[in-house]
Amino acid sequence: MIKRDLLFTLFPVKWAKEVLGFQADRWQQQVLESTERQIILNVTRQGGKSTVTAIKALHRALYYPNSLILVISPSLRQSGEFFRKVKDGFQRLSEKPSLLEDNRLSLQLNNKSRIVSLPSSEETIRGYSAVDMLLFDEFARVDDELYQAVRPMLAVSNGQIILLSTPKGKSNEFYNIWHGGEGWLKIEVTADQIPRISEDFLENEKLNMGERAFLQEYYCRFMEDEDALWSNDLINQAVSKEHEAWIL
Repeated sequence: MIKRDLLFTLFPVKWAKEVLGFQADRWQQQVLESTERQIILNVTRQGGKSTVTAIKALHRALYYPNSLILVISPSLRQSGEFFRKVKDGFQRLSEKPSLLEDNRLSLQLNNKSRIVSLPSSEETIRGYSAVDMLLFDEFARVDDELYQAVRPMLAVSNGQIILLSTPKGKSNEFYNIWHGGEGWLKIEVTADQIPRISEDFLENEKLNMGERAFLQEYYCRFMEDEDALWSNDLINQAVSKEHEAWIL
């Protein structure tokens, strides 16, 4: 049993397959195995990003005692959906640990690890500290100021942060980090790389959604905000030129 636990601790992809029956795509294997402190996932809708990060959160809680895993979503409904994926994984365990806490949006295992899923409200989140794993679901739709407010929760624990989303324009931290962030493992997965999404489905979506929405939702493109008077790139160029002129 000790040898098996050590094997599953070191090889989460093997654990996910043998214990949960989850056959990870190659990029999902990278997510499960990565120990990088900062990971950002730019992944198509229905690509499996919430599923794989929920499994990663459950693995952390099971095999690293006293871990605090905090999941932040844009809304209460989305927090519940993410946590349901965690609970689904827990129910698949053949040998379930006893729970010290089992609520609608949180659970605590008998090894003192906790998984807490919360909507993006600074008032409800600020009280947490020493977070070992911080997950932002649909990060492009989470308030930028909230992201800056919760990052210090990783200071003492030196914990891991994972941002997962599809794009939502260019006026948010998801865009800024993806295009300019340093020290991030960046993983992009478009719909044509997902074997569960057919070409026929994508062709039909393209006809019915329009090019802008289609490219954003399924091909991870950062499109200009619809109500923007000036493009983000044009503004950046203007600011850059003004800065150069001021230096001269």
